[in-house]
Amino acid sequence: MTAYRVERRLEANPRHAALARIYGAIIAMVVAGLLLLLTGRNAFQIFWEALDAIFGSQRGIEGVLLRAIPILMTALAVALSLRMKVWNIGSDGQFLMGAFAAVGIGIHMSGPGWLILIVMAVAATAAGALWMLVPALARAYWDVNEIITTLLLNFVAVQLVVWASLSFWRDTENAVIQSTKPVPYTLAGLPGTNSLTIALLVPLIIAAVLWWIFRSTTTGYEIDTIGGNPRAASFAGIRVRFRILSVMLTTGGIAGLGGMLQLSAPGAQALGPGFSAQFGLSGFIVAALAGAAFGGVLVGGMFIASMFFAGLVLQTKGLSVYIIFGIYGIILTGVALGEVAARYRLVRQDVLATEGAVA
Repeated sequence: MTAYRVERRLEANPRHAALARIYGAIIAMVVAGLLLLLTGRNAFQIFWEALDAIFGSQRGIEGVLLRAIPILMTALAVALSLRMKVWNIGSDGQFLMGAFAAVGIGIHMSGPGWLILIVMAVAATAAGALWMLVPALARAYWDVNEIITTLLLNFVAVQLVVWASLSFWRDTENAVIQSTKPVPYTLAGLPGTNSLTIALLVPLIIAAVLWWIFRSTTTGYEIDTIGGNPRAASFAGIRVRFRILSVMLTTGGIAGLGGMLQLSAPGAQALGPGFSAQFGLSGFIVAALAGAAFGGVLVGGMFIASMFFAGLVLQTKGLSVYIIFGIYGIILTGVALGEVAARYRLVRQDVLATEGAVA
């Protein structure tokens, strides 16, 4: 007699894990389509309109890429920390603090545009890293749970942005909108595009550098070792505290730089309460579902950005925002279940042979 049992894999094959996520997304879209059909809506038309919104014009493609930039920056920051099993829930706060520092430079410093943008980028990176300093020290030296400290700092960052946009940096000439004064500097545009800037290249370069570090350097090996077993890493002579500090500060810097890139995007030169648009949460979801694989982060970030842009277009065509959020949730759940399924396998066993061996 033949039976099957579920067995956990010792190590999930990256290729199988990627395929499992894709299958999970496809199955989830089928489920979402069936639910839409049950409510009397034409699921095929909705999905076709979503695809047409993304790929039917240059505007759609550029819209997706614009939304992907901040998501990819926060996702790369979270993915780096996850390689060391550090859960950076505060990328949204670091993103806001990067934008906060960039605004301070942009509205108070004068000089050549290229120089101001460089100073803004440096200030944003430093601000994001400094916003991570307290959680990093607490985790490295006192083993304080970084989930709590980074999450709580998100609320502090939001309130600081609200204060700036209502008080000392408020744009008094535009009293209707609660925001800071606009920054009069924008990054150079990409040739052949209408709205994209060289900001799009930054997450691609960071992903390539991180991939190389973890593939070819001792630093990447040490970070992965700490993520696997910090105590064993310490016995092996790895400076665990130093690596925790350096990685956490780097993640904060990447997220902070993302805030500056978003601030310098066309039409987004002012800072206000809704500036982050939950980019940190989206980045965390992307990094977690990608299993902290940097190539997977790029694909996942583009996928999430595509869903967001398609959702905006579908809202203009009468589809309720609650239905759109429901579709998002179903698809993300499918991807998550696919990722979990990749960790297990069905094992065939002969029940009679097993009973005979026990007897």
